[in-house]
Amino acid sequence: MSDKKKPPARILVVDDETAARSALTELLREEGYEVQSAGDGFKALGRLEGWRPEIVITDLKMPGMDGIELMEKLRERIAEVSVVVMTAYGTVESAVEAIQQGADDYLTKPLHLGQLLVVVERVLAHRALRQETERLRDELARRDGIEQEIDYDNLIGRSRAFREMMSLVEQVAGSDASVLLVGENGTGKESVAVQLHELSPRKAGPFVPVHCASMSEDMLERELFGYEAGAFSGAAERREGRFVQAAGGTLFLDEVADLPMATQAKLLRALQESTIERVGGTESVRTDVRLVAASDRDLHDEVQAGAFREDLFYRLNVICVRVPTLRERRDDIPLLAMHFLKRHNRANNKGLSGFTERALGVLLNFDWPGNITQLENCIERAVVLARGEEIEPRELPRELMSSGRGGDELPSVPGASLRELERFAILKTLEHVGGSTSKAARILGISPRKIQYRLNEYREEDAVNAPSRPGRVVK
Repeated sequence: MSDKKKPPARILVVDDETAARSALTELLREEGYEVQSAGDGFKALGRLEGWRPEIVITDLKMPGMDGIELMEKLRERIAEVSVVVMTAYGTVESAVEAIQQGADDYLTKPLHLGQLLVVVERVLAHRALRQETERLRDELARRDGIEQEIDYDNLIGRSRAFREMMSLVEQVAGSDASVLLVGENGTGKESVAVQLHELSPRKAGPFVPVHCASMSEDMLERELFGYEAGAFSGAAERREGRFVQAAGGTLFLDEVADLPMATQAKLLRALQESTIERVGGTESVRTDVRLVAASDRDLHDEVQAGAFREDLFYRLNVICVRVPTLRERRDDIPLLAMHFLKRHNRANNKGLSGFTERALGVLLNFDWPGNITQLENCIERAVVLARGEEIEPRELPRELMSSGRGGDELPSVPGASLRELERFAILKTLEHVGGSTSKAARILGISPRKIQYRLNEYREEDAVNAPSRPGRVVK
């Protein structure tokens, strides 16, 4: 492995306010970046002679040429440049509109240190991911047609979390032991259950899913165990339940935490004795199924709360497979997005070739609380709305632009300078962590040495300005 140090990222700061531009430039240089600055859009374009920035941080509202116009002209010269816009108007609407026009991220004025460094690091990380896009497209091209042959095609990935899950799935598929799949809604638990079935010796048998939360207690028991003729009003003839229908194959119980207590008892007996009784009947019927259950809730917590039988929990939880969230497998987003693009291209008779780098950046930046299901819905919407050959940010839902940002940001102080905001952030964070410079440094994303340096400066300032700044003493 090479020990060659990567050169610092090149950043161009554009702001018509001299003090703000100088403070931001100084701060970024202290963090080790190569920084140049310009007082307006025209001067910014002039800086491109012999120097190519990787990131441009520009004010949104400037005289002569605003941030959006500057971004368009920058991209005419350097197509791959990343642009972060700053707005003093504090509205998410302005930032969302800028991102829909192609900006990579945004900052709201007044700025604070933690927010600035997080955004810069995030943009640099996304630039690195975008460099993988062409290779991923080539890899996906070789997969063309797979989705027409199998139903578990959502199981696509290359991230470490995905590979670890699939390794466990492959390891346990050959067993008849019960498997419990745990994970958030939309992570693809049913697709994993299908894969378990397809890799098992039971793959020639049926895969029978039951969605436990969608039925009443009486209906669920009839679906699972079947019923005899005359068992209830309207039961004209015997009907076999899902346990019998899944004979020789796999029975998949989704949202198993929603099973009523009475049904839990009957399910436990069926698993322990491999027999069931139809509703309204007395005859024992032998069963031969491999049970796979899934839950988006922690069944151990449900047991502690008295909402789930402990003995049934242990019977289901012989092998537990955790299905990772899309946030944990962010490297898989380009693969999945291209996969869904191809699927909905066909469904809508479109010929889209992919995503612009900016659109892909938006997808990578979002936290996806709805996981794979939400991603597919967004891609389907974008395919329908797309007007060009590639999906652009304006065709993605607006909530993707305004969410996914860190929730631990320090409060801003309207009207303050960047220098004052930095002081506010450092002192408040030190207060929060009991004075520990190392903990404060981790939260703010700077070095402990920089905090110590700033504290010395603050002591000197307070000593000089003590009469006019009562109570602002740094310990």
